[in-house]
Amino acid sequence: MASISTLGIGSGLDLSTILDSLTTAEKASLTPISTQQSAYTAKLSAYGTLKSALTTFQTANTALNNADLFTATTATSSSTAFSATTSGSTVAGKYTVSIEKLAQAQTLTSAVQTSKDTALGSSDTSRTLTIKLEDGTSKDISLTSDQTSLTGMRDAINSAGAGVSASIIKVADGQYRLSLTASQTGTENAVSSITVTGDSALQDIVGFDKSNTATDADSKNPMEISVEAQDAKLTVNNVEITSSSNTISDALEGITLNLKDVTSGNQTLTIASDTSKAKNAITTWVDAYNTLLDQFNTLTKYTAVDVGADAQDTSNGALLGDSTLRTIQTQLKSMLTNAQSSSTYKTLAQIGITTDPSTGSLEVDSDKLDTTLSADADGVKEMIVGDGKTTGITTTIATNLTGWLSSTGIIQAATDGVSKTLNNLTDQYNATSTRIDNLVARYKAQFSQLDVLMSSLNSTSSYLTQQFETSSSSSSS
Repeated sequence: MASISTLGIGSGLDLSTILDSLTTAEKASLTPISTQQSAYTAKLSAYGTLKSALTTFQTANTALNNADLFTATTATSSSTAFSATTSGSTVAGKYTVSIEKLAQAQTLTSAVQTSKDTALGSSDTSRTLTIKLEDGTSKDISLTSDQTSLTGMRDAINSAGAGVSASIIKVADGQYRLSLTASQTGTENAVSSITVTGDSALQDIVGFDKSNTATDADSKNPMEISVEAQDAKLTVNNVEITSSSNTISDALEGITLNLKDVTSGNQTLTIASDTSKAKNAITTWVDAYNTLLDQFNTLTKYTAVDVGADAQDTSNGALLGDSTLRTIQTQLKSMLTNAQSSSTYKTLAQIGITTDPSTGSLEVDSDKLDTTLSADADGVKEMIVGDGKTTGITTTIATNLTGWLSSTGIIQAATDGVSKTLNNLTDQYNATSTRIDNLVARYKAQFSQLDVLMSSLNSTSSYLTQQFETSSSSSSS
């Protein structure tokens, strides 16, 4: 049987060209399917873009949906000796602050040793180093003979989490001290005792007992206090306060004091309202909303052209006329008011946020927003945040965003629908392609048979012609 490359040789017909033309004509039926596949693939990608854009806006909406923004305060200290931070519930006011002492951590230091790596313990096979703190907690640390050097004890203590950190101080060539510093400041976090069980030699080097106040050389502690543990001591509005830490968060409601130095007399801490946090969050939210609108416009773009349907499709947004995006856009726009607000503010325009009638984007009047927040931050909060559950612009938007973006939301449903359609189109394309391949194969087989038949007929015709010519020549002779 002739191959496709030799079709027509036997018959003299251009069967290869005819077969190619038939194949091209049949495969034209795949073009509408391919066009639909491209359109639905673009739509699937567009839903991903839409979901990403909504997620970005959700971040800004969540940040604004915070009642503490509208009661925010700022703390100002008249001295560098202390600073303060406030929470959203802090009440504005002034305080006098005087710091007499800062909290400090206890440090114990051993006597000088000639080597930091030589074992200092006895030949006993094991011993236990016990560190007890003033708050009653204690830690037992097992030491091998190799761990009785200053280096060995330092590493074992630091690995034990005993409430102290150990280090080695080189005071001169061949002179080393072991130093233990409490991990936290304050008297309650100081070491009350260090005991070595099973090794008297090591006990005489690192032992400590806070109750041992003897000054006799034979009775004093091997480890000496080089820095006394100390609590912070201060007065706020002439009320004495003691703290084990220099960060005090439980003395003044909503205020955390950070002590850095002692003061000379009374200093002033001023707590004032701070509307900048709410304004910044509102401005960021407006920018995020406008960015979302720009994405909506890109996804639904329509450009009129006169060069045919295909060109029209490629110039348009993938979600032009899409009901899912249109639903989200319409509902989102309707949420920019809070008619149920108990404050005097019901719309964003009342606080300085207007809508451009031609584009739908929001515009902020900075001065008006400043004035409104300064005059009635609670009223603005009531309109924007509401009760944080069912009322308020950002609360309502947050609820809807969560629904739209959920695994059972309208975006996922639309995405699933497009994916299903794409799968069906793939099946349809494959089935059509298989049908075309089979049809072309049948055409090829038929053409090959035609070629063979025509070749045979041509041979018969040539033979008969030759015979007739021979017979005629004989008759003439």
